Parts: sequence; structure tokens; C-alpha cells
Amino acid sequence: MKVTLSALNTSESSFTPLVVIELAQDVKEETKEWLKNRIIAKKKDGGAQLLFRPLLNKYEQETLENQNLYLVGASKIRMLLGAEAVGLVKECNDNTMRAFTYRTRQNFKGFDDNNDDFLTMAECQFIIKHELENLRAKDEKMIPGYPQAKLYPGKSLLRRLLTSGIVIQVFPLHDNEALKKLEDSWYTRFALKYQPIDGIRGYFGETIALYFGFLEYFTFALIPMAVIGLPYYLFVWEDYDKYVIFASFNLIWSTVILEVWKRGCADMTYRWGTLLMKRKFEEPRPGFHGVLGINPITGKEEPLYPSYKRQLRIYLVSLPFVCLCLYFSLYVMMIYFDLEVWALGLHENSGSEWTSVLLYVPSIIYAIVIEIMNRLYRYAAEFLTSWENHRLESAYQNHLILKVLVFNFLNCFASLFYIAFVLKDMKLLRQSLATLLITSQILNQIVESLLPYWLQRKHGVRVKRKMQALKTDIDATLYEQVILEKEMGTYLGTFDDYLELFLQFGYVSLFSCVYPLAAAFAVLNNFTEVNSDALKMCRVFKRPFSEPSASIGLAFETMSVISVVTNCALIGMSPQVNAIFPESKADLILIVVAVEHALLALKFILAFAIPDKPRHIQVKLARLEFESLEALKQQQMKLVTENLKEEPKESGKEKAT
Repeated sequence: MKVTLSALNTSESSFTPLVVIELAQDVKEETKEWLKNRIIAKKKDGGAQLLFRPLLNKYEQETLENQNLYLVGASKIRMLLGAEAVGLVKECNDNTMRAFTYRTRQNFKGFDDNNDDFLTMAECQFIIKHELENLRAKDEKMIPGYPQAKLYPGKSLLRRLLTSGIVIQVFPLHDNEALKKLEDSWYTRFALKYQPIDGIRGYFGETIALYFGFLEYFTFALIPMAVIGLPYYLFVWEDYDKYVIFASFNLIWSTVILEVWKRGCADMTYRWGTLLMKRKFEEPRPGFHGVLGINPITGKEEPLYPSYKRQLRIYLVSLPFVCLCLYFSLYVMMIYFDLEVWALGLHENSGSEWTSVLLYVPSIIYAIVIEIMNRLYRYAAEFLTSWENHRLESAYQNHLILKVLVFNFLNCFASLFYIAFVLKDMKLLRQSLATLLITSQILNQIVESLLPYWLQRKHGVRVKRKMQALKTDIDATLYEQVILEKEMGTYLGTFDDYLELFLQFGYVSLFSCVYPLAAAFAVLNNFTEVNSDALKMCRVFKRPFSEPSASIGLAFETMSVISVVTNCALIGMSPQVNAIFPESKADLILIVVAVEHALLALKFILAFAIPDKPRHIQVKLARLEFESLEALKQQQMKLVTENLKEEPKESGKEKAT
């Protein structure tokens, strides 16, 4: 029998605060009361059945500054039922991974009625976020106290409260004791060691743990390229024909590391349970809006928006805007080349050491402009993608990623392609590639970690001085923590971090036969990136909500295919290779294309030969699928048997009639 929330007592007199909701200062009392009632109401009445209380009581509000801050938690039973609702997968006593159910909770490893550590804090916060986001309007026409904030049945209440400015933010709290333990094993002591990926996963969730796992893996995978590239850089700089071996190794390397990562990723995510999490029918994303109607698939009442209107917005507004941004990027690139010509002319006329340093200035300025343009475009892409009004979160993310990747790829690499294949200036290509790579790495370290950390430290000092000045007997430890964390920046997800690695992968692989030292610089950067990103997650940003994840996407594979084409073209353009075909350029082009196709074929053969999942994971997944089918057959047989038993009774009644 299915266990329901209404049948269980999920209330507690006190609870561990997990999530903070900050309301605007002037929110009306009737709005606060309505929000509280919707959060604590039972599921059958349209509530979230969570625990909710203000951060400060009335006496404390008179003593301390009232920040309109509220704490949200849940009882243990509520958390377990929430784990079943979101489809969390946990390890059973027989060492298999299965979707957690409250009814069979005793079958899961580590579960005990007196044990509160069965669910991690990150999983509990994910469950609360899921419940808050799925609080939807019933028969309300507006938010009480705010007639301008309209509602309709099925509208996400949290989304409306955020867009109306009634709710300022919702964020999960840090666990200071657990965070300190994680920091001690992670980044506080600088040493060449593996990261505590399982510990990161337990505290921050699977998505962030996967990023740090990939960052560590990619850094170690770059070491062979760095070691092999160093002698090429030192001894055979201009002999491009000798780079055939290096470019071929690059091809095999880029293919093998991605395939091996897929296997390791499958092993990790199976152990964490996210590889088995069933993707349920996606509900409309909170930002989706439209005319209220009935979904023909689910039969539920929800906003509907015509697909043709979305397509018109994409093709008549978003696409032209993206093309305009790409054109502007190319225009800025041509200004950069004018600066290069000016600097080169100045150096040739004077020939001094000062002007030789000046040769690098245009590339440095261009690298800074590229970073600024990438960040500005990101905001525009987010606004446009939100305006397109995609129904599903997955569709929204796909369109946003496509916009950002296309622009970043052209913005970062267009100048290098122009230098390589139009100007055919290999010396300038090496100089530009080195400057862009090193400058972008330094800027990212400063902007993403060092500057926010410095600002956060200053804010923390101000808050602590303020707390010390309070003449009160109140234990304000929790209050101080919440005040500190609410002013921290919000972590926007791993997309920007992956994008940084994606561009780094491009700098290393696209023009490896021209600048083989790129991998060495990438390794040096990533060793510091691990620690700066860890510092950023633990001390600079608010704790992000945990999100289940099982993979990192396919963008890196696309880059590895492009790298095959560019390296073959660069080798074909080298003087040594051209000397072999002094008369017939057509033969040279045909041979280069044939070699490029052969290398691509080798790449795809390698990708096919290396399975994405290890054999033992494939067996376990197949066994689970078989057991699910057998359970479904038994359930169907049981229903058929029950129906057959009822038929004689019904026929007997008909005869009596």
C-alpha cells in the first residue's frame, strides 16, 4: 500500500533550518501569513507540508535588525517521503542501486529509524527546493495584499513571488562544521593529491562534484600533451612536417581521454545513483507563461503557449540578434588586426626593446575585450532565451547553451583562424594564441575567485564588528551566519566553469601543431584553478542547491572533431609539405583531405571501440531493467487473476436477476 503524507504526522516543535527565504522589507503581514500557511499546509490541501518559522522572534526583532528572514526545514518522515517523490536512488543491503521508497526503507544500506544521516544535507535541501518550486496556485486570483501580482491555477507561487519582488531570494544554508572538514581535506593545505570527490558530492551535490571530477581528470590528462609538446617547442619549431606525429597523437589523445572520462563518469554516477534516476514527465519551468488550458498529454491544467509564436521569436528576433553579435565580434577582431599592424610598423621603424614589448599589447587588449564581450553576451543570451518562453527547463538550457557556445567559439577563435588561413602568419598565430590563452586564464582567476573573495572578506569583517557591538544576551550565531550568507554572491551553475575548460581545450587542441606549449600552460593554470574554484564554492558564493547530474554534455567531442580538420589544414599549409607538391596544389589538397578523413574515421572507430559504460555497469543496468519488467509482468498477472475471480460473481448476480 502506498504511504501518503496526510496519513503521517510530519510536524515537529523544533527543526534544523536548511533553507532561508528572504522577503522584502515592506511585505504586508497578510502576505506573510498566506505564504506561511501554504508552506506548512498538507499536500492534499495544496501545501508543501514543510516546517517554517521566522529567523527572529518578536523579542529578538526588537534587539536585532529585522531582516524579514525565514527558515524552512522538514521532519525526518517528510524528507524520506520527499526522497521517494523526487526519485532519489540509494544503495540497498544487497549492494544494488534502487529508487528509494518509504515502504521498503529498511532494505536500504545505512537506514535506521534513529539515524538522521541517511539523506545528506544536500539531498534534503534539494527536496525542499523541489517542494517550494512545486507550490502552485489553486483558486487564488492574486497574491494576498498585492492585487497587481496576478495568479492563475497551476502558476508557480515561488516564481511569481520572486518576479513581483516580494521574495528577494531563496538559498540553502551552509553546515559550518561539515564545511570546515571538507575544506581541510580539499584545498586549505596545498598538495598534489586527489580531490575528495565523494565528499564534494555529499556536501554540494552531484553536478558540482562532476565538475571538479572532470577538472581533476582533464588536468592529469593534459600532462602527456604537455610533456610531449615541450621538446617540440624547444627543438623543431619550424619543421611542420615533423608535427604530423604530434598532431596524430593529439587526435588519439583527445578521443581517448573523452571516452575514458565517459566510463569513469558512468561508474561515479552509478555509485551516486544519478545514472539510474528516472526522468519523469517534465513539468512547465517556473518562468513559462501562457493562456491557461489543459495539457493533452497529462490532462493537467497548465499555461499553454503556441509553438509557432516561439518559433517566430527565435527566427525573427533571437537569430538576427545572435548574427548581429557575431558580426560585431568580427568587427572588433578587424580593429585588433589594425592595432597589430600599427604596433608592428612602430617596432620596425624604431627597433627598440620597448616597442618589442609593445607587440604583445594589442593581443592583451583584445583578450580583455573578448572576456568582457563574452560576459555581456551571456546576459543578453539569458534574457533572449527566457523571452522565447520555452515550456521545459531542458529546452531552455539547450537553446541557451547553443547561443553561448556559438558566440564564445567565434569570439575566441575567429582571430586565430583568420591569422592561420587568411594571413598565413604562423609567427603571429603563435604569439596571439599564447597571449589569448595566458591572459584569459589570469583574468578568470581574478574575476571569478580573487576579487569576490576579497569583497566577501570585507563584508564579513563589517558584519562581525556589528555583531560584537550588540549589547544583548541573545545567541546570535545563526543570525550572524544567515546575515553573512545572504550577502554572498549567487553561484549560477557549472556552465561557465565548463565553458572555461571548453575554450581551454580548444586552445590546446585546435592549433597544437603551431603552439605545443599550450598544454603546459593549461596544466599550470588548472592546478591553481582547482584550489581557486574550491575557495569560490566554500567561501565566496552562497551554497548552491544540489542538482542530480549524470553527464557533462557533448561540446568537447565537437571541439575534438574540429581540431582534426584545423591541424590537418595547418600541416598541409607548411612549406615542407608544400615542397613535396611544387606544381600540383590540387594533389596536395586531395591528400590533406584524405588524411583528414582517415584520421576522423580512426577517431570514430576509437570512440565506438571504447564502450561509454564499463562492463560491470552494463550488467547491473540490464539486471535492473530485467527485474523491472518481471515485476511489471507479475503485477499485470495479479490484476488479470483478480478480474477472473470477480467475473463468476458478476455472472451469478446476473442469473439471480
